[in-house]
Amino acid sequence: MPGMNSNSGDGLVHGGELVPFSTKEKAPVVYPLRYGLKSRVHRLSISWGCGNNLRVTVLRNPEEARDDDGEAGGEVVNVRLSGEDGEIGDAQWRRIAYGSVSPFALLQSRRNSISSLFKMDTSPSLYQTAWWEYVMEYSKEIKSLLSDSVSSLAPLIEDPNSVLKTAEEPTCLKAAWELMEIFYADKTCLSWLPERLVDWLSDYDVLLSSSHPTTYSKLEDFQKELVGLQSIEDDPRYWQVMSSALSVGWLEIVVKLLHLHGSYQLDQLGNRETENGLVEAVAVLISKMPRMRPKLEAGMFGECFAAKPDFMKTRERWQSQITKLECSAFWVQCAHHQTRDGLRNMLKIMMGNADCLSAATSNWMELFVSHFLYLRPFTKGLEGMHNLAQKCVQSKPVNTSHKLLRLLIGILGENTEVVLAVCSKEFGSWMVAHAMELLTAGSEEGEVLVHEEQRNLGGINMEELHRLVYAQVLSSHALTWQIAPVYLSSCEKQGLGLLELLFYRQPVQDNQLLIKSLEICRLYELNYVSAKLMKISGVHHWKHGRKGSGIFWLQQARDEHCLKVISQQLFDSVGKSLSDESLKQWEGLVELLGSDSQISGGLDFLHKYRDFKRSLKLVNDGKAIDAAHEAVERLVSLMKSPSTPQRFWLPLLHDSLKLLNWPEHSLLNVAQTNLMLNKLQEASMARIRPGFIESDLSSQAVGSVRLALATNLGRAFLEEC
Repeated sequence: MPGMNSNSGDGLVHGGELVPFSTKEKAPVVYPLRYGLKSRVHRLSISWGCGNNLRVTVLRNPEEARDDDGEAGGEVVNVRLSGEDGEIGDAQWRRIAYGSVSPFALLQSRRNSISSLFKMDTSPSLYQTAWWEYVMEYSKEIKSLLSDSVSSLAPLIEDPNSVLKTAEEPTCLKAAWELMEIFYADKTCLSWLPERLVDWLSDYDVLLSSSHPTTYSKLEDFQKELVGLQSIEDDPRYWQVMSSALSVGWLEIVVKLLHLHGSYQLDQLGNRETENGLVEAVAVLISKMPRMRPKLEAGMFGECFAAKPDFMKTRERWQSQITKLECSAFWVQCAHHQTRDGLRNMLKIMMGNADCLSAATSNWMELFVSHFLYLRPFTKGLEGMHNLAQKCVQSKPVNTSHKLLRLLIGILGENTEVVLAVCSKEFGSWMVAHAMELLTAGSEEGEVLVHEEQRNLGGINMEELHRLVYAQVLSSHALTWQIAPVYLSSCEKQGLGLLELLFYRQPVQDNQLLIKSLEICRLYELNYVSAKLMKISGVHHWKHGRKGSGIFWLQQARDEHCLKVISQQLFDSVGKSLSDESLKQWEGLVELLGSDSQISGGLDFLHKYRDFKRSLKLVNDGKAIDAAHEAVERLVSLMKSPSTPQRFWLPLLHDSLKLLNWPEHSLLNVAQTNLMLNKLQEASMARIRPGFIESDLSSQAVGSVRLALATNLGRAFLEEC
């Protein structure tokens, strides 16, 4: 197994353990700290950032700082602490996070629909078929999302000495996803599963180069020196890289390298005709190699066969041609011994010589694939593949195993727990949260493991746990918290509770974030949560001096209790000094609150007083008599209203002196004047009671009002007579 040598004869490591566990103390992990300060570092401040990031603040010495050096006093650097793939940047991760929301939500919706149909006694086989199709569609969407959005363009003029194609840079995340798709989701490839692994290795062998010797790294190194070689066939590496490429099924590369042989040069054809014929014969045999698969992509060599009998018949004929060429007398006539030995070794590889395959391959995964191509093309079932993988690991052990190979071992061993552990540790929470449907598609063991309620987890299952973990990662970042509700809403046990906490954690002073939260609450019909959010925001704004915003959000929350308290506070603030300046200061809030507040002394008085002052201003500005009559009506309404506090009666009458002393005629009739006199008398009597609040008017105010009312009463009596 990876990283370990086994002396047991049964092919098992430590009693059958697939993933070895070491109790040795690991060396500490060192993370590079890259910052742009030129000056010497004076202090470091370390704190937790978003997700699994560490925020390191690098500060320079303030005594060394100069105003003219143009350098900042410090810099904040985020250090990612493993867990997630370092080959993918933050912006790319956010693109993946947002892009995977729609496929995930659609699959959950389809799952609920199929479950409802299944409960209606629909055939289980139809349920499984439909679900597999949905999972496969979902997997393809995710896989396309993991592809590089900017692919490198093919050169207009192809370099004849270029062996490796410059395609998009693969990632371990996409490689792992495709590996699970092959074994769990794609039921159409069961008949040619070995060939799918050949294609997978062809796409992602470059990733294994980071920890293993690989055929890709051999080809890459050889291609760098290819231009400087005069006679390529004289270099032993030429034949080594071709044998390695042939062993893993990279037929196009092998044929292209064969055509670089010196015998193809025009000045060499006459002298090396036999040698060139042997090279071309091997190239033709390689290009006609039978493949047990339904089709090949354009430009790939080999003959495809979907039916086993046709494949076996063609394979026997192909091998007989190889045997015939191997026994040919032309080898004696080939004077170039490197060519003769190299071509014969390639023929042995195509015939399935185990020693040649082991020598040509660079690691156990390549040896594993070569067995499928040349020795066991009909291998079926994970058990047989797993046994073969164990033998290949023992044949080519390595010190450190790549995470993709650890994942493959877990898949071949049909150990869903190992697969989950590797995905969680090596590929992060995104992978586990989105790969659950792949792991459980058609696997009863996986279905039971993932959906079984765990007491030690508070009664939730593994699927809900990993979705909650991923939602927590999303929630910790200001740019991704908006999509966390999609995953929390799919968690039946604890999702809604954590979703509510997520909303409460958002800064209430930011109206844009609040509006986003309210929109999400509306989508998930969380009306009680949206009401609480608006109430919290309203109280926060009110306490921090943003009175209008506070009243607005409390009105949206329909919080009558808080609105009544605010109305009373506002009434008391205005009522302490019933002046134009005081009313003007609070007029907008009075208007915003409206006159519906049913509190003691209510704001209805302030609304009427505001209207009265507006009419009185028109009178003072010399407007028509109609404005004076309107002001009188509003004054009478105020004095009759039970919401008008008694301490304001005298200030109201004092403000109306111009109306009471109207020169042309009396504006108040006898009944209205008597009402005003009675109110004035009650106000005068109330002054001797304890607790009475004295107004800011002068001592002559009462006399002036009483005189004006008496005069108006006489004039009104005479006019009515």
